[in-house]
Amino acid sequence: MSDINNIKNVYFLGIGGIGMSALARYFHTLGKQVAGYDRTATDLSRLLEQEGIAIHYTDDVNAIPAAMLSDSANTLVVYTPAVPATHSEYLFLLKNGFSIKKRAEVLGLISKSKDVIAIAGTHGKTTTSTITAHLLKQSHLGCSAFLGGISLNYGSNLLLSETSSFVVAEADEYDRSFLQLYPRLAVVTAMDADHLDIYGTHEEVKKAFWQFISQIQAGGCLVIKKGLETGNPSHVRIYTYSLDEEADFYAEKIIAKDGLYHFDLNTPFGKITDITLGFPGLLNVENAIAAYAMALLAGAYREEIREAMKSFLGVQRRFDVHIRHRDFMMIDDYGHHPEELRYTISSVKELYPGKFVTGIFQPHLFSRTQDFAAEFAQSLDLLDQVILLDIYPAREKPIPGVTSNIIFDRIKNKNKILCNKTELLSVLETIEKPDIVLTMGAGDIDTFLKPMKEFFITQYKLNE
Repeated sequence: MSDINNIKNVYFLGIGGIGMSALARYFHTLGKQVAGYDRTATDLSRLLEQEGIAIHYTDDVNAIPAAMLSDSANTLVVYTPAVPATHSEYLFLLKNGFSIKKRAEVLGLISKSKDVIAIAGTHGKTTTSTITAHLLKQSHLGCSAFLGGISLNYGSNLLLSETSSFVVAEADEYDRSFLQLYPRLAVVTAMDADHLDIYGTHEEVKKAFWQFISQIQAGGCLVIKKGLETGNPSHVRIYTYSLDEEADFYAEKIIAKDGLYHFDLNTPFGKITDITLGFPGLLNVENAIAAYAMALLAGAYREEIREAMKSFLGVQRRFDVHIRHRDFMMIDDYGHHPEELRYTISSVKELYPGKFVTGIFQPHLFSRTQDFAAEFAQSLDLLDQVILLDIYPAREKPIPGVTSNIIFDRIKNKNKILCNKTELLSVLETIEKPDIVLTMGAGDIDTFLKPMKEFFITQYKLNE
């Protein structure tokens, strides 16, 4: 089923994922019959249900809409690799001749006739892609976008345009998904050793990125973090970017003021002065530089980009401020790699100097914890106090000997607490009031944000 325009029904296995839900919304807006399964209900899946998409939460073939089961020729099944191969619905659909495609394949089919702007990297891609989409959306160019996070400007992970040929797509390296894309413009933010359960070695990670770079269309552009290897493509224009180290695109005169960053931007086409990013975090300045480069190379005007930068509100769960009080803040971040943690914690420390910062971190995946225990500990040591939760397994089965203890034992800061997530609120009752609480992780730590927020407001009398 290579022509998705001819399908009538789309069924999603793992519909609640951030990338899957964007595709579900896309097909729903086209008037297709959309339904799906997920293991647990989340705020995102409930929103999809409110939008008219049928979702069930038990592995049950009989819960699949009958109209889809009886019309395999016109039904596309989209699945995520997080769904196990033993899943009974998956096995039934496979056995009965349904067209089954991975999320990345479907995204590739949707975007094959478009001018794709692909944002890749082992960290930073969600924020960079969301900023890029916002800059283009606010310019004369416009764009559609499939995002890996909820844009706070638009309240969605899907942006649509009836007139623009540009599609901003987050290019995920997990399971080599990004090799389904053939972009006109691309960013690579990082090539850290990650997903070693898939790749095995750091070298294999880099090879996959080089393959992705080789798939940029002839005459297209690559914007890549300075210092990363490109694989030496000869068919594209290559630009480097950096936060403040000299590159094709880099910032200078970076000033933190009122929780935001102001900076000048050097580009190969001249300097742009006095840019304000309406979203905190030093790492996000670097992400914004890459996004600026994308928008400029796509053809957006400088003043359009400058104004859009000011109005960018951020991404849900990316340096997301939940409480801003005169003497207390609660910030949430999706960071789940040691480098992301280091950047996020450093940004909080720089923006709010002298404040006592308590960090709550939930490790994501047994394999990632095993691979980066020492690096996680080093990043967490930047905090004034550490509360470390148990590992969120996601798609993985436990690895013998791998628990949060292997991070905890390496943390040098004596002001540290190890607990499971069910104990978290009880632990918070025992600690002295911090100035800032920073929650971090890619698992289900976000499900604790609402009760934590209510606890802090009550405990610290923040309504007074």
